[in-house]
Amino acid sequence: MSTNSKSKTKSAKKPSLKSQIEELNISIKEEKDKFLRLFAEFENYKKRTSKERLELYKTASQELMIALLPVIDDMDRASLEFAKPKDNGLAEGFSLIKNKFFEILKSQGLILIEVHKGDEFDAEIHEAITQIPAKDESMKGKIIDITESGYKLGDKIIRYPKVVVGN
Repeated sequence: MSTNSKSKTKSAKKPSLKSQIEELNISIKEEKDKFLRLFAEFENYKKRTSKERLELYKTASQELMIALLPVIDDMDRASLEFAKPKDNGLAEGFSLIKNKFFEILKSQGLILIEVHKGDEFDAEIHEAITQIPAKDESMKGKIIDITESGYKLGDKIIRYPKVVVGN
């Protein structure tokens, strides 16, 4: 009986040891999975906050830029009036000031949205203030006049260009 009892003890220990190893391996895999998920979540958090910080930095001056847009419009209108008289020195001086002012705003991320007469109207980019009958078929759905320039701050449109569209 002593040999029989020893063999029972050995056989009882082996499955027990194997099951403990298997349990530990499962536990290690679970902990590793938890760690990897937590690590991935943290990396996503870092990317998201970094992206939000960049967006905030890019648009931090948005309110100031929007407040200055009417000044830019007035300077554009003044440039047209200064160009009328024969005093080129005054027009040239004002043009230099206007260009310098716009370059400063441009360096802060302000971008003029390029719109030309004859361009195709796009509701995503343009704001139609009115529609007028087109003189010919080729001008239907196209921009006939630009009444106010549009601007972007980075990739975000802060003022849509106001246009007249041919109908």
